[in-house]
Amino acid sequence: MTFQGTALAFLFVYLSTIDRSLPRRETAGRRVSANVMALGAVSLVTDISAEMVVAVLPIYLVMGLSLSPAAYGAIDGLYTGATALLRLVGGYAADRTQRRKFVAGLGYGISCVAKLGLLAAGRSVGLIGAVIAVDRAGKGLRTAPRDAMITLSTPPDDLGRAFGIHRTMDSIGAFLGPLVAMAVLWLAADSFDAVFVASFCIAALAVVVLVLFVRDRRETLSGAQPVVVRSIGTLISAPGVLRLVAAAILLGLATIGEGFVYLLLQDRQDLSLVWFPLLAVGSNLAFLLLATPLGILADRVGRLPVMLAGYVALALAYLALLLPGGWALLVIVLLLNGTFYAATDGVLMALAGGILPTGLRTTGIAMVQTGQALAYLGSSVLFGLAWTFWGQLVALTGAAGMVAITVIATTVLLRRPRQTADAR
Repeated sequence: MTFQGTALAFLFVYLSTIDRSLPRRETAGRRVSANVMALGAVSLVTDISAEMVVAVLPIYLVMGLSLSPAAYGAIDGLYTGATALLRLVGGYAADRTQRRKFVAGLGYGISCVAKLGLLAAGRSVGLIGAVIAVDRAGKGLRTAPRDAMITLSTPPDDLGRAFGIHRTMDSIGAFLGPLVAMAVLWLAADSFDAVFVASFCIAALAVVVLVLFVRDRRETLSGAQPVVVRSIGTLISAPGVLRLVAAAILLGLATIGEGFVYLLLQDRQDLSLVWFPLLAVGSNLAFLLLATPLGILADRVGRLPVMLAGYVALALAYLALLLPGGWALLVIVLLLNGTFYAATDGVLMALAGGILPTGLRTTGIAMVQTGQALAYLGSSVLFGLAWTFWGQLVALTGAAGMVAITVIATTVLLRRPRQTADAR
């Protein structure tokens, strides 16, 4: 744990050197602003906490509590999709009040407290599902305001770079999280409760970083009309917005939880409990190495082509899981899975930032994320059912086929002359 403590201390020292007194005109020309770096630091620390839980949750539920793949699929979908409507609440509240930092901080705080709820839930699947819903409620509230602050702190031509760097910092935390979980499991004799307590402490640190170092750029919208409920109608009628939301829904339907990928790999490799979190480490390492280069590439050659290439990598990962087991298979699948997230996560938000109007950008990002999350809920449940009743072959083949259909449909929806510049 000494390494993690040293790294977090370095983080505080680095953030404290940011000159927050610089006037806006001096920082506007920077390709990545101090605010983006501060938000990246918050995400880094938060993801250490979150990925500690994510890394052990599949094995805890399936092996520790003997859940079927169908039951795990329902909980995994709940983890991302069941509270998706709160993304709209968070997005609208942030635009309405222009207090994006406050709304994001509320979300981070809720997720932090939820980590302790896992201790109280014990072995009750129902209570675990409720706690997960609360945790995802926090994520639902914070994600759109955070991404909106990134877009409002970055010149439009550099959105891919900014999101790429933010997601790189985020993935550093995702890379460290499973390692910390594995260390805690080893030191605490496979105690999941110890993982949950450590996760809570680190999540609390992320809230402190947010409060001290992130600035809310409310001045960006000075002179804009107040945001009211009927403004959502204006947002929906804006050019390209409905197509963007429809594409996000399709993309969500094509994605199954990475927990399923890790469970399938564990089944082929017969990994022990202690080593299971390393699967997430491998995937996150690929994400870490590729997020910034692919974000920069998206700014240069087009955000839509890079994002669709990521979904091609996802389809290949699903098909690779049908091959005979072995360490080569493990490396290939984790590399493809990490490439998928690096090419899609931040790039989709960068693409959205070029389409959505400034005054309603947080609400618009929330709409995109809500549609994608609700679709993800359905895809996880369906994949779990398919695996349970028809086996891995049918489930994985169907998932790969859905990705192929989605790539074609998304190209039709977003590849329009008006949006070509936005996609770049």
